[in-house]
Amino acid sequence: MPAEEETADMTDAIDLIISPRQRDIGSFEVRRVLPYAKLRSVGPFIFFDHMGPATFAPGQGIDVRPHPHIGLATVTFLFDGEIDHRDNLGFHQPIQPGDVNWMTAGRGIAHSERTGPEIRAAGHTLHGIQTWIALPKSDEEIEPAFYHHPKESLPTVEQNGAAFRLITGTAYGETSPVKVFSPMFYLGGTLSSGADFAITDEHEERAVYVVDGTVTVDGRLIEEGQMVVLKPGAPASMRTDSTARVMLAGGAPLDGERLIWWNLVASNQALIDRAKQEWKNDEFPKVRDDEDEFIPLPEG
Repeated sequence: MPAEEETADMTDAIDLIISPRQRDIGSFEVRRVLPYAKLRSVGPFIFFDHMGPATFAPGQGIDVRPHPHIGLATVTFLFDGEIDHRDNLGFHQPIQPGDVNWMTAGRGIAHSERTGPEIRAAGHTLHGIQTWIALPKSDEEIEPAFYHHPKESLPTVEQNGAAFRLITGTAYGETSPVKVFSPMFYLGGTLSSGADFAITDEHEERAVYVVDGTVTVDGRLIEEGQMVVLKPGAPASMRTDSTARVMLAGGAPLDGERLIWWNLVASNQALIDRAKQEWKNDEFPKVRDDEDEFIPLPEG
C-alpha cells in the first residue's frame, strides 16, 4: 500500500506508516524513509536510509568522495560489509557490523566513505542503516568531532525472544556510551519467532523500522522496509511469527524546524549559505589521505 494512503488514526498506538522511496546514490540504490512529506523527523532523526543489501563483485565497491556536513551528527550502523571512513580531522576508521561511527559535524566537517582495498579485492555484501541526527540549536555550530565505539561497548537489551543493542541514547534502563546532545534512543536487533517485545514509552517520539521480515505492531502487520510511527505515550509492542530484524528510534521533539540542502542541515538559511560558499571556495580542510577528489557543490 502506498505510504500516502496510510495516515493518522490507524490504531490506538499507530500514528503513521511510511513506505520507503528508492534513491540512486551512485554505487547502488537505497531505501529512503526520512525525511518524508508528512513527517520530517522522529525525535532528532531527520534522515534515515536503508542501504542494500548490495553485492559487489571483486574489484567493485562504494566511493563516496569527500563532501561536507554541518549542523548534524551522522551514525552509520552495518549488518554486513565494511566502510572506510576518513575525515578532515585526520580520522581513518573502518566500520564493521555492530560498531558505531558517530561523526559530529557541528560548524563543518568533510569526510569520505569508501570500500577499503582488501574488501574491494575480495568482493562483498554491504547492508546497513545510515542516519542523520539534528543537533540542538545551541550545539549546531560546535567544533566537529568523530568517535568510534566497537559493538562490545554497547549495552544489550533482551526481552521475550528479542535481543537488541543500544546504539545511542537511553532506553530500558541502559545508556549507550555514545555522546549525544539531546534525549534520544536508537536500538538495532532481532526478534525470533514468537517474540513479544514491549516498545519503550520513555521518549515522546518513537518509530520502528523493519529491516527484514515482518512484525505486528498494535495489530497491524508492518512489512520489510516500512517505518511505523507511534503516538506519544501510547503503549505498544512488537510481535512476530518468524525471524525479523528491526530498528527502534526516536527521542524528544526537535527545538524548531530544520532546513536540509544537499548534505547541509541548519536551523536557518544563513548557516547553509555560509557552508555552501566555504565549500565552493575550497575553504574546508582536506580529508587526510583522500585529497585528490571531492563532490562539487550542486548547482542551484
